[in-house]
Amino acid sequence: MIAGILGGIVATPPARAALRYGAMVVAIVLFLLSIRRSGERVGRLAERLETREKTNEIQRRMLEAAVRRPRDRGELVDRLRDGGF
Repeated sequence: MIAGILGGIVATPPARAALRYGAMVVAIVLFLLSIRRSGERVGRLAERLETREKTNEIQRRMLEAAVRRPRDRGELVDRLRDGGF
């Protein structure tokens, strides 16, 4: 009964045109949502990369400072006497 009514409605040319345009609208909306999601994902990846670069820079500076530190107390005393600390 219901299938017969729906089949009769869909059989008319204006209903077919409406279904066609409706399908196009749904496809476009889904495409735009997909683009939005991929944009959000790219933004999160860029933020993660920026954070990682900052962390690497800080670690590099820490390693450079560790290389320049005095090896023992004697070297520390010598640096303090020379005023090079």
